[in-house]
Amino acid sequence: MKLETIDYRAADSAQQFVTSLHETGFGVLSNHPIEQALVEKIYQEWYAFFNSDEKQAYLFKPETQDGFFPASISETAKGHSVKDIKEYFHVYPWGRIPDSLRDNILAYYQQANAFAAELLGWIEQYSPQEVAEKYSIQLSEMINNSQKTLLRILHYPPMSGNEELGAIRAAAHEDINLITILPAANEPGLQVKNKSGEWMDVPSDFGNIIINIGDMLQEASGGYFPSTSHRVINPEGTDKTKSRISLPLFLHPNPEVVLSERHTADSYLMERLRELGVI
Repeated sequence: MKLETIDYRAADSAQQFVTSLHETGFGVLSNHPIEQALVEKIYQEWYAFFNSDEKQAYLFKPETQDGFFPASISETAKGHSVKDIKEYFHVYPWGRIPDSLRDNILAYYQQANAFAAELLGWIEQYSPQEVAEKYSIQLSEMINNSQKTLLRILHYPPMSGNEELGAIRAAAHEDINLITILPAANEPGLQVKNKSGEWMDVPSDFGNIIINIGDMLQEASGGYFPSTSHRVINPEGTDKTKSRISLPLFLHPNPEVVLSERHTADSYLMERLRELGVI
């Protein structure tokens, strides 16, 4: 089995997309409404930022989790002991953003949020009745005016050859949130694990947009939509000299949203952040 790219403009794109999410935890869309020129400009701007000293002026604040996270404190995926090879910047509309980068990144944040609301509507529309009945409110309403939705700009630096043994750009993990919206990165490397335990390459054609299920939607759907393991593998050959820029938007419900009998969005998030060692 491989992940198929679905044309957003097709008459049955919504149904195809939701079927893919149910079967694989991932959906890949082409010809979507996100402005590709804007994404390309953001990649260029933030690549320059990560290669400048300016980033040191925006070191993250533990209490708010916005700003720049250097490679030295990068995430360690749940179940792993070696840090990922990456640095990143957390963007919230209320958080700190360099003035020169603010307009484009917030324009993208708004576009991607609106697109996500549409996709959550697709998911609800094509959820089986017994699954839809589990949702405490409409899925798109869960993210209305959410202050928790996080846009992360990721920089995977070129490989130096001195990386810690066993370290990769992003070790296998699942996302915490409802869904993740991810424009295809400037370099390949993203893989998803299928139900047989095999790793599949995610189509990385620039212009595609990739959506995956997070743990919160898996919880809210009673497991119907699987939060699938994925990773970013290290490049090989001449690609080792290239940086990789990635732009995932993690859609988080408002904290009080009820996901299941066991969890609100806030209780689930706090549990996972403790597991990751972030708090």
